[in-house]
Amino acid sequence: MRRLLILALIAGLSGCRAARNDPRTVVFLIESSPASLDPRIGTDGQSERIDELLFDGLVARDRNFRFTPALAERWDRPDPLTLIFHLRTGVRFHDGRTLTSRDVKWTIDSMRNGAVISPKANAYSSVAAIDATDGSIVVFHLKRPDNFLLTNLSTGAMGIVPEGSGRDFWQHPIGTGPFRFVSQQIDQDVVVESNPQSWSHVPEIERVRFSIVPDAITASLELEKGSGDVAINSLPMDALPVLAARSNLLVEDTPGTELQYLNFNLRDPLLNDGRVRQAIACAIDRQTLVQTLLRGHARLAESMLPPTHWAWTGDVARYDFDPARAEMLLDASGHPRGAGGIRFHLTMKTSTQEETRLLAAVLQQQLGRVGIALDLRGYETATFLADVRRGAFQLYSLRWIGGNEQPDIFSYVFSTASFSPAGANRSHYSNARLDALLDDAARSVDTARRRMDYAEAQQTLARDLPAFNLWYLDTIVVHSRRLTHVEPSASGSYSFLETARLGD
Repeated sequence: MRRLLILALIAGLSGCRAARNDPRTVVFLIESSPASLDPRIGTDGQSERIDELLFDGLVARDRNFRFTPALAERWDRPDPLTLIFHLRTGVRFHDGRTLTSRDVKWTIDSMRNGAVISPKANAYSSVAAIDATDGSIVVFHLKRPDNFLLTNLSTGAMGIVPEGSGRDFWQHPIGTGPFRFVSQQIDQDVVVESNPQSWSHVPEIERVRFSIVPDAITASLELEKGSGDVAINSLPMDALPVLAARSNLLVEDTPGTELQYLNFNLRDPLLNDGRVRQAIACAIDRQTLVQTLLRGHARLAESMLPPTHWAWTGDVARYDFDPARAEMLLDASGHPRGAGGIRFHLTMKTSTQEETRLLAAVLQQQLGRVGIALDLRGYETATFLADVRRGAFQLYSLRWIGGNEQPDIFSYVFSTASFSPAGANRSHYSNARLDALLDDAARSVDTARRRMDYAEAQQTLARDLPAFNLWYLDTIVVHSRRLTHVEPSASGSYSFLETARLGD
């Protein structure tokens, strides 16, 4: 019924006259408002993707994850505990201020000293002190070797903010990136425009309005009638073939690295039992979900890392769809079926986004078959994310966007030192052996040794299952033909806007 409704609604617009957009503005349809456009704070997908346009890191990463110059034109590592960055000269913030080493020091220190409460703070726990006595040189003194500091100082992971930026910085963010902030109306839109002072290049697109359209069907209709120009990974899969047939639209699909996952709260008495978590995984028919909900536009995941990553291993415990095994694990964990065949109730929190609600509804059906009654609770996105960050959940499903392309994601999400809100260990999972493996991998200069550490870490996580990796989503970009030179990235970032062009 839902598929027929989507197709009928979209097909019904074939006779409608397309709305005309401002010829200078790209209307980019996104599902929710960014939680915070302060790059020190925002960790949701919309925040990080828009922040990447507004802010620059000290370094950048190319398509092969190699580091390249950004705000730092070069850097030196005279010893394992010292990292020296030489800043570009003449770089200006959007308000005209000149970038100096003091801005870099402030950005990192404001998280480390608690001036800004940041879930990213733990990523800089290796930093002992930062010297910024020379305006163009920043010296990081480390407590211990840290192989991931460059990653955590790169564009997309951390943008440099002006010295003195406080907790209200998100209201009018100022960076050095190729686009600059214009305005934000919560749950309505975010507007950015080309930065004519950009040190790297000035985008040809003059203005982008990120229009908040939570309903995926509505977003499809906006693209069809021409009032929206582009959307990424947010449209109903059923609608894609219809949209691809429209003369005014293009659909571009590439294998992606965005990871959909299911997270468990290990402080919960039921979910603290690994057998219950494994049973839930065995009760989920991922392949059917990929074929039905996603129409095949995803690959099953056995690790957080993309399978092309040098540290990925597939030699891990697997949880293929096996209801009989799920039943056995639940019986062994002391939860026999009771009245009505129900073993126990669990609550899954979701946002109000259509795709999230559909996934939760199917999980409710699948878990119900093994005696787990899954109660669904939908919340406005900001409330949902706030509950996730403070650990007020039993189950939830979200995506890792970009961050899972580097192996420091394991420390950020699963180390004991990363319990939220300081980090993203929202499961409150703790394993001393895993901590030791991740610490060794972060410090070692031996790539082979690091690969062994990460292989064992992935095996440990697959066995203990504090979170269940579902699938890697394809990057699917639907855009109007007036938007050209669109080059989607595997991570689904919005960086193509920096080089795309807008015609009539």
